[in-house]
Amino acid sequence: MTRKLAELTGPQTLERLTADSVLLVPIGAIEHHGPHLPLITDALVAEAAVEALVPAAVQAGIDAWQLPTLSIGKSDEHHWASGTLWLNATTLFETLVDLGRSVATTPARKLVFVNGHGGNVALLQVINRELRRRFGLMVFSTGALQIPAGTGDDGPDELGLGIHGGWAETSIVMHLRPDLVHPELFARNVPEEMTTYEHIGFNGRPVTFGWLSDDFGPSGVIGDPTGSTAEAGKALFEYGIGKGLEALAEIDRFSLPPRAGSGAP
Repeated sequence: MTRKLAELTGPQTLERLTADSVLLVPIGAIEHHGPHLPLITDALVAEAAVEALVPAAVQAGIDAWQLPTLSIGKSDEHHWASGTLWLNATTLFETLVDLGRSVATTPARKLVFVNGHGGNVALLQVINRELRRRFGLMVFSTGALQIPAGTGDDGPDELGLGIHGGWAETSIVMHLRPDLVHPELFARNVPEEMTTYEHIGFNGRPVTFGWLSDDFGPSGVIGDPTGSTAEAGKALFEYGIGKGLEALAEIDRFSLPPRAGSGAP
């Protein structure tokens, strides 16, 4: 029996979805990932994650459903690179509002954006509240997988700076679609000068900054794909799905107290 919303008929959505249903939307990007990874990397990872999460969630007793993938996101940090397809923040914002409006016509009340692209994160945080305020939905966003920087234990040491086209991301794509990876073009590009800052940086540093991917070199890579393997990618993928299933269990039981006098859900 299908768990893809788009494969239902309209009347079936009213019969099979309930207020307890959790709708998962893979969202990614079509963008430059250096010479060794495909443009579809972020959308590929997001969709693969949801395709693995939904049946696992159903088996765990969660009424999970897969929505169609939003492949094109906010990728203006790669605007300079041929092949990148991107929407500006206003366009993507309005697209996600329209999606929320559409979901609100179904019985489902919980919507989860499963995101494969870092450039979407800030906007998704805004849209979570926007869809809550406008349509009364409970909206969440989460990373498709945990994509850590290489530490030197299993692959190259990326000094905490491997965020784009590096060891983990390349390994995951080698696991999912090895036919789309070009190992002969692997090359390290880690901005080691960033290690001189204690607060400014990536991967959880408290001070963020605006950047374009070619600020760190013409390849657009920020990381080190050398040493990437499909075996490492499989382990990272399975670990990420396990953590994602834990998060979905929390989303499934999550609720907010009624707001005084509002009558809102």
